[in-house]
Amino acid sequence: MTSSNPGSNPGAKSGSSNRGFASMDPQRQREIASQGGRAAHEKGTAHEFSSEEAREAGRKGGQARSQNSRANKAASSI
Repeated sequence: MTSSNPGSNPGAKSGSSNRGFASMDPQRQREIASQGGRAAHEKGTAHEFSSEEAREAGRKGGQARSQNSRANKAASSI
């Protein structure tokens, strides 16, 4: 007996979907993301980090990484 649900996909696995960005081939995802980045730069709406913003982001990332590392070491020694 076949399903009469118009939204059903008879070839798809149960619980999966062949729609959306995440279901695409990684190479195709990169192509689409690259097109979006180029378009944003051409339009002038793309964010570009200043050296000060980049420095601050790197500092915050280093601090977070250090704190996580210390927390993991403390937890594993208990």
